[in-house]
Amino acid sequence: MMRKFWPLLMAGSVGAMSVQAAPADTYELLVGSYTAGTSEGIYRLQFDSRTGTFQGPPVLAAKAANPSWLTVSKDQKHLFVVNENGPGQQDAVGRVSSYSIDPQNHQLTLINQVQSLGNEPTHSSVAADGRYLFVANYSVVEDPGGSLAVLPVDAEGKLSAPVQLSGHPASRVNPERQASNHVHSVVSSPDGKYVFVQDLGADKVFAYHYDPKANHELPLTPATPASVQLPPGSGPRHLLFSADGKHAWLTTEMSAQVAVFDYKDGQLTQTQLVDFAAGKPVPDKAGAALHASSDGKFLYVSNRGTANQLLVFSIDPATAHLKELQRRSVEGDHPREFSLDPSGKFLLIANQKSNEIVVVERDPNTGLLGKTVQKLAIDAPSDLKFLVRQ
Repeated sequence: MMRKFWPLLMAGSVGAMSVQAAPADTYELLVGSYTAGTSEGIYRLQFDSRTGTFQGPPVLAAKAANPSWLTVSKDQKHLFVVNENGPGQQDAVGRVSSYSIDPQNHQLTLINQVQSLGNEPTHSSVAADGRYLFVANYSVVEDPGGSLAVLPVDAEGKLSAPVQLSGHPASRVNPERQASNHVHSVVSSPDGKYVFVQDLGADKVFAYHYDPKANHELPLTPATPASVQLPPGSGPRHLLFSADGKHAWLTTEMSAQVAVFDYKDGQLTQTQLVDFAAGKPVPDKAGAALHASSDGKFLYVSNRGTANQLLVFSIDPATAHLKELQRRSVEGDHPREFSLDPSGKFLLIANQKSNEIVVVERDPNTGLLGKTVQKLAIDAPSDLKFLVRQ
């Protein structure tokens, strides 16, 4: 039976929720959000992976403006947050914030905040060596357009102002959405030697060589080749590498497709293009997030638009090619992000526009999604990140 708890957000002190006495199957979940409505920033929840339910209401972990994307450092000591601000919002300046994470109770403490030198920063990732944070400034408006910002990070997690900004020519295939470039995400290669930038406005993935010895002077230089072309008007969004580092998958937002690549030595070679909304009108499709199961057997992709679905694909172990297994309603509107819980038995969906997190059962053997276990009301959730015990 589906259960729905705590219809109202509960704001509390940052340290109100302690994980010291939490059962072994209980995990802490951080939730990013948009704050134009009732949300006040980043929230914390405890998730019971035995039952697929939250153990208590959301607790305010940090008051922040539009903390839409959360990046947890590899050692889980720091949290980097993009504040997706821009013209016309309460705060018109795009920013990036750094927090320390208390190892005992997961309390967040602000270290510092800097400008991203662009509008609507929407995604970030940490370099493999931890020395830089790569930030995607999406920029809704045509001028100045989107950019990739490179911010130094010191050993204590403190951010410095960007030392490098990179932009790209727009494709202009779609005169409304591609009049300028829109950097949507940035991801390091598994070997840590390259950085790939997904630009919705350019219909390309841009490749950069990463030099950790650059001493804060242009740590990124264009790779060879410098970009990978995607279908005109497709709008590349998010890139995900396979666990073995030999393949990658990419969602396109505007055409609602998944591109499959082989990866080697800084080069992405496309081997498959899966159309998961073929023939559907534009309002019905908006490819978004993608995540693979920990065993590498299944890929999950969200389609927003009016479809509001999660698609389940099996992954060929040799080629990483995809075969569709299931389409399931997200039972809400605008699934901006989702996450598989650490046990692999549940999938959590952040339905931004219907203001809720939906928990769905998952069969680890077949990859298929089952019944809805719980719906938790929370305003405009945009990202979900589990903290896993070290």
